[in-house]
Amino acid sequence: MGQYAAIIGWGMAVPKRIVTNEELAYMIDTSDEWIRTRTGIAERHVVGPGEYTSTLATEAGRHAIDAAGIDLQDIDLVILATCTPDRPFPATACRVQGNLGINRAGAFDLNAACSGFVYGVNVATSMIRSGAHRTVLLIGVDIFTHLLNWKDRNTCVLFGDGAGAVILQAHAQPLGMLASELGSWGDGENLMAADAGGTRLPLTPELIDQGRHHVYMHGREIYKHAVREMSESSQRVIAAAGLTVDDIRLVIPHQANARIIEATAKRLGIPSERVFMNLNRYGNTSAASVPIALCEAVAQERIQYGEHILLTAFGGGLTWASAVVRWGR
Repeated sequence: MGQYAAIIGWGMAVPKRIVTNEELAYMIDTSDEWIRTRTGIAERHVVGPGEYTSTLATEAGRHAIDAAGIDLQDIDLVILATCTPDRPFPATACRVQGNLGINRAGAFDLNAACSGFVYGVNVATSMIRSGAHRTVLLIGVDIFTHLLNWKDRNTCVLFGDGAGAVILQAHAQPLGMLASELGSWGDGENLMAADAGGTRLPLTPELIDQGRHHVYMHGREIYKHAVREMSESSQRVIAAAGLTVDDIRLVIPHQANARIIEATAKRLGIPSERVFMNLNRYGNTSAASVPIALCEAVAQERIQYGEHILLTAFGGGLTWASAVVRWGR
């Protein structure tokens, strides 16, 4: 059993429907210019009939398995990072495991909101390093558009739907995650949330009328916490990996807002050409944003064997996570 957990396969899936800023301008008081200048987003993918969390996750997972070139029965664990499951229970990971035909592998959901995928990299790597598992399918997927109030321009312009997946496998060479940090600040839970629908505030017709099931956020406070926690945790994991900022070939951050990404990169002292951004075409896809960006970075040959990449994210909770990964399989 190798002591490292290399990423040996990757894949992504997004809904067919694309909603542009111009289309949103017909629905609410906004404009393409207003959205672009404040967020960097031009369009996003939105689910339609027959598309939901498990279908997107299944498609992304299948692409990752194909890219890895492994047998389905090699996979002994499925982790699904999501805060928008198909149903309150059972875990959507179980449905995805069944869809893919991965017989008897363990499966569970992980909820750290937009930080979920980077949390999952840590968990999957720990499982492999412990010897408990050898090959793990990790998927980040969210359908945030189901939580939106499409009349609230402060939130509905930000989010899109999607899924991204990776296969991690035990490896003797120093590949995969070298260092990571997970963090949270529970007192900040009300900075970004959807209040109704859980055990604290069960959904009722009155709460639906009040829109308490929709996501809301305090943008300025989120901005400050996101930039600080992503930059500081990134600095710590780079040092923990025995590296410097100059050793990082590419930063793949959570794709929430161009200003947040730019401010984080500036704090880290990393030039823009070494920071990957694709939120202009997808918006904020929550737990899917980092793996979707990773897939596109690989496709564009922005990462080569042996190079170090930095994954960093923040999300509701508040949560944050950063990880240094040495690329290769």
